[in-house]
Amino acid sequence: MSDVVIISGSPTETSRSEQVLKYLGSLLLKENMSVTHFSVKDVPSEDLMTANYLSPVIQNIVQSVQQAKGLIVGTPVYKGAYAGVFKSLIDLFPQDVFQHKPVLPLMTGGSSNHLLALEYSLKPLIASLKGMNLKGIFIQDDQIDKYREKPIVDEEILQRTKKQLYYFKSLIDLQTVHLTV
Repeated sequence: MSDVVIISGSPTETSRSEQVLKYLGSLLLKENMSVTHFSVKDVPSEDLMTANYLSPVIQNIVQSVQQAKGLIVGTPVYKGAYAGVFKSLIDLFPQDVFQHKPVLPLMTGGSSNHLLALEYSLKPLIASLKGMNLKGIFIQDDQIDKYREKPIVDEEILQRTKKQLYYFKSLIDLQTVHLTV
């Protein structure tokens, strides 16, 4: 069981959002949290196209999500919303799979014109799965260098992202304290 499951909705190998998600995972690892990372690229396209709920890959992701204490989900903005392949994966999850879990949403996009995609597409999707939506993170593509170890190049955005990440971690820590008391 992982403390945190990260789900990347980008179908691109050299994705900015994927690099940011991996970076956030590395920060959590430094905080002694266990992290499991899944990508839509891990799922056979046939399983997504045929809505194969019984796929062993899908079942593994769902089980990991159900056992996690918190989730980070990220996707690039495509046509004013999340990536379609990301939605195809999410559609295979049980309706309440995110219930009682803090979920940190992350989106990357070409300009600030895409900022509302976080509020009007990704957050409602998380809410439909009963997740506890956090404020979320939107990062413009020009604020990311996907080839750097620390991909967020804008210092203000980096600090704001870390603040959200550590708030997310604190919610998980609080859950753990309440479960052990």
